[in-house]
Amino acid sequence: MKNICEWDNCNESGEFKAPLEKDNSRKYRWLCEEHIKLFNKNWNYFDGMHQNEIEDFLKSDLTWHRPTQRFGSSDNFFNILWNNALNDKFAFFKQEKITNSLGDRKLNEKDKDAFIIMGLELNASWPIIQKKFKTLVKKFHPDRNA
Repeated sequence: MKNICEWDNCNESGEFKAPLEKDNSRKYRWLCEEHIKLFNKNWNYFDGMHQNEIEDFLKSDLTWHRPTQRFGSSDNFFNILWNNALNDKFAFFKQEKITNSLGDRKLNEKDKDAFIIMGLELNASWPIIQKKFKTLVKKFHPDRNA
């Protein structure tokens, strides 16, 4: 079913949606190409708003209208991360043993295949794995070889 332009005294095909209300994107009307251009040219989202409302909207738009938290608040992400690092709940400081020596690891078949494909020894250390991975990414990544 073809839509007819909802502009007064227009019988052209309405192929383009135009919002009826600025705060409700679910309600719209159909307009032809000529009238959607006119509509868009004259559209002003901030029409009828006070200056402080416009400023509040623009400020909120910086964070996609999502709630934010003050940086200095006690339960923000950085404080939580810092406290976890100090308490070492996740053994971050013990990872040095893991990252430098992976000799006790058990490899499944997919892991072994990956090592072979990458040209690595099965007992390769983590720094060697990282270095080889970076080399292969630089060599084969599509952004580098397009």
